[in-house]
Formats: sequence, structure tokens, C-alpha cells
Amino acid sequence: MIFDYNFKNYNFRIIFYMLALSTLGVLVVASASGQDRATVLKQIVGVAIALVICIVISLIDYHKYFKFSSIIYVGCVSLLLAVLLIGKNTKGATRWLRIGGIQIQPSEFVKIGLIVILSWFLSKNQERINAPSVVGTAALMCAVPLGMVYMQPNLSTTIVIAFTLVCIVYAAGLSYKWIVGVLAAGIPLTGLCLYLALFDMVPFLKKYQAQRILAKIFHSDSQYADLNRQQDNSIMAIGSGQLNGKGLFNNTLSSVKNGNFLSEEQTDFIFAVIGEELGFIRSVIVILVYALLVYECLYIASRAKDTAGRLICTGMAALLAFQSFANIAVATGIFPNTGLPLPFISSGISSLLSMFIGMGIVLNIGLQRKSSNH
Repeated sequence: MIFDYNFKNYNFRIIFYMLALSTLGVLVVASASGQDRATVLKQIVGVAIALVICIVISLIDYHKYFKFSSIIYVGCVSLLLAVLLIGKNTKGATRWLRIGGIQIQPSEFVKIGLIVILSWFLSKNQERINAPSVVGTAALMCAVPLGMVYMQPNLSTTIVIAFTLVCIVYAAGLSYKWIVGVLAAGIPLTGLCLYLALFDMVPFLKKYQAQRILAKIFHSDSQYADLNRQQDNSIMAIGSGQLNGKGLFNNTLSSVKNGNFLSEEQTDFIFAVIGEELGFIRSVIVILVYALLVYECLYIASRAKDTAGRLICTGMAALLAFQSFANIAVATGIFPNTGLPLPFISSGISSLLSMFIGMGIVLNIGLQRKSSNH
């Protein structure tokens, strides 16, 4: 029951950090969209609905989800299958479903579903975590939805989900023998794939995906100039903000929002707008807020009353840390150009809702944490 909780354990800091990032998101999306009323209103309504859902979920015992783990898994796979069969194709990718006039991106919700399912499965098999049957089952269970996300094609989201799930498996106590074995095979294979990419001979990489990776490695090569242009413009925009930025809603001719410098300034490259308009100091503050959110997830994980709760919090920390880092890394030229939303800030309701849902579960785990004298 709700009233059985000790609300002294409710982590209001998480709510504050999420609202701070979401409020900034509304402002920056408004600026990036040229203060388009429909876009701004959609983002505001999205934040309001997501917050209400987050608070409701934070009051539901997270153990109840485990009773429906099979249904959640089938639901995730079914949504991804529906995307492949009847999804909406945009710019050569099929990643969205239109349900009742609302467009959703199922892969965003699958991230949270897989965190819950894998955490439940590994906690249930904690004593046999290194048994080949357990490792194999976990790998197969993850491979099916990951493969379907990749087929959309959506390599960046596939990598984010895979990284998150690997962190959960590591936190569950997987033996270093497995880890060393995977690294021993994975590192040479990665090198081989990069070499084969030079000749467009990697069967599981689309040509444009291989080209983006090569463009990052051979940045100064003139043949990749077009592929690097958006990132170069993003870096210039961030640098032009200097310490204090040009100010929100600035509309100078040199702004990254004008002149068609970036194609996805409301989503994938929104950090370029933050850097240009808010400057270095406030950009660092934004990154620190993400770091604080990740810390809160890990703190709750350390105090969770069972393994499943600890693993869910670890998974959310990994998801939040890696996805926010990856988005900023693309905008600053550290990673190859790829499409990932900046959590809580980028335009898009699916990403917003999924992150609030995941953090709602984390909040409930914090509500049921072990007492300090336990």
C-alpha cells in the first residue's frame, strides 16, 4: 500500500533535477524551433504528462512488474515487430508507430522494459549467474529486441541499449572470465570490422553507417567533408557561445539555427544550441546536473533492498550516463555523427516519457531502500 512507505526516503532531488533539465529543454526547443507554438506546447504538455506518470509509478511497488515480466517482454518485441511491419518511414528509417493520431518511438520504451526484465531475470538466477545456460538465455533474450531495433535501422539506439544491458550484467556479478573472453574476441573483431569498412565489406553495417565511422577516423580527408559538415558547424556554434553565450532566443545571422547549418537542432544537435546560447559555464552546469542524476541512481542502487532493485537503478544510471554523453559527444565531435536525443531536453515525447517512467521506478526503489541501521 502507498501509505506503508516512509516518505522521508522519497528522493525529491531527482524530481528537481529532472524538472530543471525538462524546463531547460522547453526553452531551448522553443529557441531552436523559432518559437513555434505547436512544438513548444507539445513539449510542455509532454513534460506535464511525463511528470504525473513518473510520480504515479514512483508509488507502485516495483516488484509488481516482475509478475508481468513475460507480458512486458512480449509487448516490447510486438511493438518492435509492428514498427518493422507497419511503421512510419522517415528519412530512410522506420522507427515510429502512429497510434490514435499519436506518433511514438517504441525503441525508447523498450529500453526501460529490457532494464526491468533483465534485472528480474538475473536476480532470479543470481546463484547461477556464470552458468552458460543463464548467460546464454540472457544473451538470447536481449539479442531478439536488439536485432529488431538494429533492423529499423537504428544502430545508435542499439548500441545504447546494449551498453546499458552489459552494465546490468556486470553489476549482477558476472565472472571476469566471461568479460575477458568477450574482450579477447571483441577487440580484434572490432579492428577487423573497421578495416573491412574501408572497402564497404561489413555485412551488418549500412554503407552510410560505415561512412560516418570512417569520416570520424579520417576527419581531415576531403572525401568526408560533407559527412563532417554538421559536426563541424556544431563545434563552431558551441565555441561561438564562449563563456556566457549569446543568450536564449538570439536570432543573429551567424546563429546555428539560421542558414540551415544543422538539420536536427531540436533533437540530435540540441547541445549545439545550448552551447551557443548559454555558453560554456551553463553548459558545464547542464552536464553536472546529468552527473548528479546518475549519482542519485547509483546511490539508490547501493541502498536497494534486493538485487533486482539494485540492478534496475544501475541500468537507469548507465542509460542516462551513456545516452547523455553520446549526444554531447556527437555535438562536440568526439563520436561519429549519429541520432540520439539528449535525455529530458531534446524535442520528442517518446524519449521524455520513457526516461520519466524509468526514473519513477528508481524513485520507488529508493522509497523501499534498506534502513541505515540494517
